[in-house]
Amino acid sequence: MNGTVADAQALLGGLLAGSLPDSVEVLVCPPFTALSAAAEILKGSSVGLGAQNMFWKPKGAYTGQISAQMLKELGVAYVIVGHSETRGRFGVPEPDLMGDALRYFSETDETVNRKLKAALEAGLKPICCVGETLAEREAGKTSEIVAAQTKAALAGVASDKLAGIVFAYEPVWAIGTGKVCATDEAENVCRTVRQTVAAVAGAAAAEAVRVQYGGSVKPDNARELLSQPDIDGALVGGASLKAADFLGIIAGA
Repeated sequence: MNGTVADAQALLGGLLAGSLPDSVEVLVCPPFTALSAAAEILKGSSVGLGAQNMFWKPKGAYTGQISAQMLKELGVAYVIVGHSETRGRFGVPEPDLMGDALRYFSETDETVNRKLKAALEAGLKPICCVGETLAEREAGKTSEIVAAQTKAALAGVASDKLAGIVFAYEPVWAIGTGKVCATDEAENVCRTVRQTVAAVAGAAAAEAVRVQYGGSVKPDNARELLSQPDIDGALVGGASLKAADFLGIIAGA
C-alpha cells in the first residue's frame, strides 16, 4: 500500500529509463488504483504487469474485492496470492517481536488455494507466497511449514496448469525488517518448495515452476541469492519502490 498514481508513473518512468537486459524477466505489481495507469506506461515495453491480490469468485456481491477477470481486462498477467502480510487471523495481529510481521487479514491455505486455481482458470500466472514466522523458524519447523503451504496451494490443480505457477519463499521474519536469510538457508528452503512440487506432481512439474526468494532483497545481495540453483528470481519489496535500487537488483539477476 504505497504510492499514488503519480508516484507509480514516476517510478515506472525511472525503471524504463534504466537498463533492462533481455535475459531477465521483469514485472511490477502496483496497487489496484495504479494498475490502469501502469498498463498504459508499460505498453510496448518488456516489463510485465501483475496485481497484489485477487478474490476467487468471478463476480457477485463481494464488496471491495477484485476478480481475475477485472485484472485481465487491465492487461494484468500475474497476481500475488498468499502474501505473508495477508496470511493470519483477522483482527489478531501477531506481536512484532524480532521482525515477525504484523498480520491483519484472514488468509488461509484454503483461500490461497482457491485464489491460485481461479487465477490459473482465468489465464493469470499466480505468484504464490509461502514462508514461516520467526517462532516457527526458531522451533525448527521451517521446512515443515513451507512444504505444507506448498502442498496445500497445489490441491486440486491440474497438472497441465503447473508450469504457470510461481512460488515465492517469503520468510515472514524477513519482510521489511532488513533481515535476510543466509544464502544457503534461502537456497535450502527454495529447494524444499521444489521437492514438494515434485512429490505432488512429479519432477517435470518441479522443474517447470519458478521458485523465487523474497525478503529484504537489495542490490548488494541480489547477485549472490540469485546465483543459487533453486532460486529462480526475486519477489522484491521495499527496494522496488526506488527505481535505482530495483535496477540494481535486476543487474544482479
